Amino acid sequence: MNKVCWPYFDPDFENLPERIYGPTCRVCIDNERIEDCTVVKVNSVNKQGLHLEMVQVLTDMNLTISKSYISSDGGWFMDVFHVKDENGNKLNDKKVINYIQQAIGTTGEIPGSAMAKTYANKAVFGSENPSERTAIEMTGTDHPGLFSEISAALADLHCNILEAHAWSHNDRLACVAYVSDQSTNTPIYDPNRLAAIEDHLTTVLGATATTDEQPSPSGTHINPLEAVKTGGFLGGDIGIKTKVERRLHQLMLSVRDFDSPSIGLGSNGGGDDEGGQRRSRSPPVVWIESCDEKGYSVVSVECRDRPRLMFDTVCTLTDMQYVIFHASISSHGGLAFQEYFIRHVDGYALNTEGEKQRVIKCLEAAIERRVCEGVRLELCAENRIGLLSDITRVLRENGLAVVRADVATKGEKSMNAFYVRDVSGNEIDMDFVESMKREMGPIINLAVKYDTRRSSSSSSASPTSPSSPERPRFSFGDMFRSQIGRLSQNFVPIK
Repeated sequence: MNKVCWPYFDPDFENLPERIYGPTCRVCIDNERIEDCTVVKVNSVNKQGLHLEMVQVLTDMNLTISKSYISSDGGWFMDVFHVKDENGNKLNDKKVINYIQQAIGTTGEIPGSAMAKTYANKAVFGSENPSERTAIEMTGTDHPGLFSEISAALADLHCNILEAHAWSHNDRLACVAYVSDQSTNTPIYDPNRLAAIEDHLTTVLGATATTDEQPSPSGTHINPLEAVKTGGFLGGDIGIKTKVERRLHQLMLSVRDFDSPSIGLGSNGGGDDEGGQRRSRSPPVVWIESCDEKGYSVVSVECRDRPRLMFDTVCTLTDMQYVIFHASISSHGGLAFQEYFIRHVDGYALNTEGEKQRVIKCLEAAIERRVCEGVRLELCAENRIGLLSDITRVLRENGLAVVRADVATKGEKSMNAFYVRDVSGNEIDMDFVESMKREMGPIINLAVKYDTRRSSSSSSASPTSPSSPERPRFSFGDMFRSQIGRLSQNFVPIK
């Protein structure tokens, strides 16, 4: 018998970079430097998508990022975030600060490390029992009442809806739902039943078989009518750390919502103020310039400021396979200004006009998707089978269409948040909504809210074209252009 010899590998070899340079990710949280916000500074080993993961940690905690600076070259990077809590205050809660340090610290861990795996397992779904459900992803052409039809179809298929999220934009709908078996309250594993669910929902969405394929924004080919996918984990091969909102962005990109402008119910062409009155809204402005000195493309964005804006833009650039080397983000007077110095993952800048236009359209769509037009309804009720179907049916029968939905189950309660609009495009009759609230009161706790952030200073603050001499722009781009060379040359490992 021949003796087999294997080479010896020191078990501590994979930790060698940390032993040489120190921790692979350092997080510093400063509450003293600036009076009205908390500064979060991150120094870490660089990898594709890490900027997005850090922005995701902050936005998942509902923190507002008022300013940010990103600079990365070689194998290291530095991110600085100016953040506030939901009430516009500094972060004074020690538990929140410790959580940010732990969560961001693990994003920079070496893939496969024990700490990274532990945090990833906690963050897969963000619910009490993440493994006790089956994920269903749906895309299709939107029409009034479609979300209600999907809810009814799942109830008919004996699926208990534990969580659901839906976005509508430019006559396209993307929806992610988590369901369990109605009778056993366990995930659905039977492949025949999963296939039946897919077929039934595909019929509801109006999709038909086709062999025509279109290139997606990331360059791959997708079938726009493959509308339903079931699985045990959200996103399948995308990875367990992919969050629901990122997946919704990806699904919207896959059906090319950026390429289908319209003025129908699914499009977000206008807004409502606090009194439900219709008003116009300035669209975001995106343009691209070249930084020939360093081979970057400079993507600039001006739009109305809102929560999660930075996540939406960074998410889109990352999913389109662009690497962010430097960036500056700021907000002033209700407007947001963003500049990204990017290259494609292949190392090249945006060279063709077609590629530039595609990036511009995709960023505009990413910004608009989350801007929901209509009245926000929040409903809380005792959870039961078919509850979501019944609620959405009542809304549809009363001439209201759901343009965005967030549904979650917490214990025995079902928490539902809907943005609704009048099916015919008219202003919503608030007297009717109040009447419906009184009628549903004994069964469902209904609250009516308005998004006042969009309507504040609507007439005084609106982005203008980059060529306008009166453009109210406060940008750090010039500073970055003048210092990119120095930043790149002086980047050194953390010690």
